[in-house]
Amino acid sequence: MGISTDDPSGTEDTGAGKQLEPHLHLSGFSQGRVVREDETGFAECNVFFPGQVPPEGFTEPFHVKICQQYNKEPRFATLYSTKDKIPLFSAFKFTKPAQSEEENWLVEPQIDDPENDLHEMVREADIIGTVANLGANQALTSDYVGSDYERGLLNPSLLHEEDFQMATYTLTNAVPLSPALSKTWHRDIGKVVEQALIPHCSKKDHLYLLTGAIPSSVRVKGKVSVPESLWLAACCDAPEGWSLGLVKKVNDENSLADLTVGELEKQLLAEVRLFKGNCGKDKQNQEKREAVLQAVSQIRSGEQVETTDNQETKDSGWVRKVAGIVATPFIKLLELLIYIFVELVKFVFYFLWLVVKRVCGTVLDGLYSLWSGLVSYLKAISMVLISIPYDLGRVIINIFLGFLQIVQDVVSLTYRILSIPVGFVLHLAAFPYHSICAIPSVLKDIATGLGGTFSLVIDATAAVLHGFYYLAAHIVKRFVPKVSSDD
Repeated sequence: MGISTDDPSGTEDTGAGKQLEPHLHLSGFSQGRVVREDETGFAECNVFFPGQVPPEGFTEPFHVKICQQYNKEPRFATLYSTKDKIPLFSAFKFTKPAQSEEENWLVEPQIDDPENDLHEMVREADIIGTVANLGANQALTSDYVGSDYERGLLNPSLLHEEDFQMATYTLTNAVPLSPALSKTWHRDIGKVVEQALIPHCSKKDHLYLLTGAIPSSVRVKGKVSVPESLWLAACCDAPEGWSLGLVKKVNDENSLADLTVGELEKQLLAEVRLFKGNCGKDKQNQEKREAVLQAVSQIRSGEQVETTDNQETKDSGWVRKVAGIVATPFIKLLELLIYIFVELVKFVFYFLWLVVKRVCGTVLDGLYSLWSGLVSYLKAISMVLISIPYDLGRVIINIFLGFLQIVQDVVSLTYRILSIPVGFVLHLAAFPYHSICAIPSVLKDIATGLGGTFSLVIDATAAVLHGFYYLAAHIVKRFVPKVSSDD
């Protein structure tokens, strides 16, 4: 799980060298609950220890018990050292080999700030500035960035899947390891658990696993302790049970020493007891333990681990080979018939699918057309219903305006009818007044006319006389000879 130096968000390399991007959101609810002092052992995570009794002897005040949960279910237990900022051990059970890996690194706020109300693990970037003394008691992603170490999981993610795997990606389950050591640690632990431990424990659910680290004085950036060695302790708490310890030295990535659990305990803190009753030491099946050690030895030397079933298969291999030669034609024929049958079934299902699709398409188109028509009909009805009050209002207004026009016409006609006799009476009443008042004017006009007539007669008489005078004078001048001066 290597840290990219130019990516502070924590992009990592798995042990197989595969680059994985961290997810931006959580697909489930993660909770790394710090166990209180008044609780017994690791509380609900005691199920990961034989007899539900955790290891004894880890009593330092800087040892913090964490019940690692995911989706509100316990997934494994961790004892964390706030002094060294690494886990001292993680306790878990094998679930299923991982089919894929999904990384989402989290931190535990309560380790640094016990008074904080965040009771679940969160991404480091989401709580910067909200948790007091963040990084004072635990390692952070920034402690690995730019170093030669990556976050190595004590409880390997490759031994789990789904929710159990998601829960492993917490910095309280990680120790600083070189990329090469991280790769060999996860590879060796995976092979030991799957090929040596699981096949030799009659009840897989009774196989209890502890993976731990022994801190050293070497620190990453002066904060996070680099382990001097990694260890695995296994207890098969079942009939014909056994226990086993393995140690890998950090300075020798290919080392994998096997030893008893008691010998392993002596390399840890004083008075440490990893398993209750030493995992039934007095009742352990030595043959099973020897078989486990042989399988571990084969893994260490790189040989293929053979189980009892593998040996039986090898012994009867020639019989199966002969039977295989004889049965091959029949198998091929059967495969052909199965292939034809499968293809026929696929064709039938495909044909039925096309028919169903066509019928459903036609039905859906009809329903859509019906729905569209119904919507249009309802829309038209709605428009008509909405227009009825409007048209009714217009009719009422027109009726009222017509009534007012009729009233106006009646009043106008009545006025005109009544105005005829009133005018006549007024004119008749005014006639004497106008007649009497007109007499002086008439007399004046008569006098004026008479004066004018008299003046006209005088003027005419004068004109006639003047004319006669002018005519007589002209005749006299014409016809009476003039008397000369000689006469």
